[in-house]
Amino acid sequence: MTTTGGTGVGANTAAVVLVGGQGSRLRPLTASTPKPMLPTAGVPFIGHLLSRIAEAGIRRVVLGTSYRAEVFADYLGDGSGFGLELECVPEPEPLGTGGGIRHAAAALDASHDEVMVFNGDILSGVDLGAVLAEHRGSGADATLHLVRVADPTAFGCVPTDPTGRVEAFLEKTLNPPTDQVNAGCYVFRREVIDAIPGGRPVSVERETFPGLLHDGRRLQGHVEASYWLDLGTPQAFVRGCADLVQGIAPTSALPGPVGKALMLEGAKTAATATCSDGTTLGRDVVVGDGSHVIGSVVMDGARIGDNVTITRSVIGPGAVIGDDTVVHDAVVGDDVTVGSGCELREGVRLWPGLSIPDGGLRFSGSA
Repeated sequence: MTTTGGTGVGANTAAVVLVGGQGSRLRPLTASTPKPMLPTAGVPFIGHLLSRIAEAGIRRVVLGTSYRAEVFADYLGDGSGFGLELECVPEPEPLGTGGGIRHAAAALDASHDEVMVFNGDILSGVDLGAVLAEHRGSGADATLHLVRVADPTAFGCVPTDPTGRVEAFLEKTLNPPTDQVNAGCYVFRREVIDAIPGGRPVSVERETFPGLLHDGRRLQGHVEASYWLDLGTPQAFVRGCADLVQGIAPTSALPGPVGKALMLEGAKTAATATCSDGTTLGRDVVVGDGSHVIGSVVMDGARIGDNVTITRSVIGPGAVIGDDTVVHDAVVGDDVTVGSGCELREGVRLWPGLSIPDGGLRFSGSA
């Protein structure tokens, strides 16, 4: 794990975390729970992110909320449990990334002239102290964390010159000139945020950053080969949870030791059952005889029958999986009952409250 220990972070550095999205790509998991509040390796994902921010030495944090805003306030309180001074600021309407940053930053006082901004659904091991140091050393108006990806055609890309200065923001193309993409972590001079138009949606990626380039302002790219994962899909969510449990992804909020599986209070497995590859078993989960749970997330109160195989899947709270069932690359929503002898494969998503009868049926897609 990369740590910064707060080196070089002054009292004038604050953080804004954007958590207002509805997480539509993760439905049905986000039908009633905001994406940053989903149980992720035993705690809401926002807990892992805040642990990293506190570890870097930042103390003042503002969360820009929208969808189910009250859930954040109920869980986080004033942030003292994380060693932070935290405030949730709901958006009156969806304001986009740039508008959301400006709206949330208005809760900071005038002394906070340097603001780190985080997307609330990114799991990252970036050295926050190093990002701040590059921002200050380059004299940039804004600095972006950039990551190199194997397939940059799936992203807009951000080329930089040999000094790290951002040259352009390019849309997706079949022949990208660089493999560097925006990783969703920024540092801004406060006056740059204050200049973002208020009262309307603004995209920081499509409007704010290109506008700064057009005006000749300095944007710096901090490129780092650390862990990075966008948790926006069920497949990525499962992988991120497993990486946290196994110590591949950094966190100071894991509620147990790093290992092949994480079992929360009251979780029970039969003597002949196995859990591996970074599986999380939530509170009071029961796993029956001969069952195997591999690289999966089983949420609080779920019941797994005998001779069940669950691989790279999410089982929602209160769900029941019948005997002799296979769940592979699937999402089973809250309080779903799956009968014995079923097969759920190929990205199936079962919405909350469904009941699937016995009979060895095979499902793919959504139900």
